[in-house]
Amino acid sequence: MDKDKIREGVRLILEGIGEDIHREGLVETPDRIANMYEELTAGYRDSAAEHLAKRFHVENSDMILEKDISFYSFCEHHMLPFYGKAAIAYVPDGEVVGLSKIARTVEVFAKRFQLQERMAAQIADAFMEELKPKGVMVFLEAEHMCMTMRGIKKPGAKTVTVVTRGIFAEKEAMQNRFFQLLGRQNG
Repeated sequence: MDKDKIREGVRLILEGIGEDIHREGLVETPDRIANMYEELTAGYRDSAAEHLAKRFHVENSDMILEKDISFYSFCEHHMLPFYGKAAIAYVPDGEVVGLSKIARTVEVFAKRFQLQERMAAQIADAFMEELKPKGVMVFLEAEHMCMTMRGIKKPGAKTVTVVTRGIFAEKEAMQNRFFQLLGRQNG
């Protein structure tokens, strides 16, 4: 990450909108923004493979579901936040990961400039590639500030993205069970 470029970019934006970059309240803003972006884009420097590498052997192959995983990301089109909840289910094939690793995998992809659709697919693909389960299903529901603050200005509108792989893509009954566990109707 090149924090000097971020600082300079912030100064240019402030000047571009007519602000005085030497005003007391703005003098340290470029530094604050550079530090903020370092934290909020940590996903570029993190690896889902690393989080999914620590596994435990299991005999059963019942569905594992973790839901209500809060996430915050950035729309790559407007550089505004979108935020919401994720639910991930997978059917293990002899190995599981610790529950915190599921949430950490969401964070890896959320802490990047994103499209919600891509983020859901990246999470699902990371599980399939690293854990090699029988299947995975990812459900993301988020509010996008680019729709709330600007443009159409529709606060509260939610975007839902669902990605299925393996047994979840093949068997509607698995999808139905997933949605029942979420307390939602399929479709």
